[in-house]
Amino acid sequence: MRDVRRQRGPGQQTGGAQAKAISSLQNDRIKAIRALEMRKVRRETGLFVAEGASVLISAHEAGWRAETLVCEPGGAESPVVRALIDKAVSEGVEVLEVTPAVLAKVASKDNPQAVLGVFQQRFADAPAAADLGLDDVWLVLEEVRDPGNLGTIIRTADAVGARGIVLVGNCCDPYSRESIRATMGSVFAVPLVRMTREVFLNWRDLWPGDVVGLHLSGAEDFRTAQYKEPVLVAMGSEGPGLSPELTEACSRRVKIPMAGRLDSLNLAVATALTLYQIRGPYLKL
Repeated sequence: MRDVRRQRGPGQQTGGAQAKAISSLQNDRIKAIRALEMRKVRRETGLFVAEGASVLISAHEAGWRAETLVCEPGGAESPVVRALIDKAVSEGVEVLEVTPAVLAKVASKDNPQAVLGVFQQRFADAPAAADLGLDDVWLVLEEVRDPGNLGTIIRTADAVGARGIVLVGNCCDPYSRESIRATMGSVFAVPLVRMTREVFLNWRDLWPGDVVGLHLSGAEDFRTAQYKEPVLVAMGSEGPGLSPELTEACSRRVKIPMAGRLDSLNLAVATALTLYQIRGPYLKL
């Protein structure tokens, strides 16, 4: 696959000039962008696709710059999209104009957007203990498999002001299209860290506050536990939950009480409840 970042196509705009729209799905640039639907290609190139004007605005506000912008010629009639295009051109970003038929194939099948961007993935380093604030909350997700859940959790972490998310083990790709869509732009605001289980356990030993695991064996109500700050919240994968190794690494295990027949909640819902409980004192209207 050709490098999405360097190739220039006939649909590029330069200096505000309009170029002929790309109409062929066999165009090298279009084929390269479509290939980013595959995790293997995202891993090889380090790129991903984000769709929608509001999401691209969130990226810009968070200091991210697209490597390529794709839109319909008519999309420039929207003041918001026009501003995105003008900004991209001024920054030297590749802008490709495509026909509606091509955009329909490049964009997601569900609720396709009029503009999308290709970005470089980012993974952060884990914070050092000396750099942690007393009220910091970080989230640990072990082997999360559902990209919709992961994207929703990233969005929730952004909403409560969590400092970042540590992805442990074989997690699904946070830069998949489904995950990106579920984040609603929060992927550009929440640092993501990747670790093996072994590396995480070593890093956890230096954590100065509580490591809180949500677990069916938890003896404490998550609403009444007194957490030692800063707090590291650990959530396991859908179904199996936390592994024995990460469960053992938790300084306390808490549980969400249930009144019905079920004994567990959807991972994204359980994570949201836990984060809002811990961050509640710091959230103001």
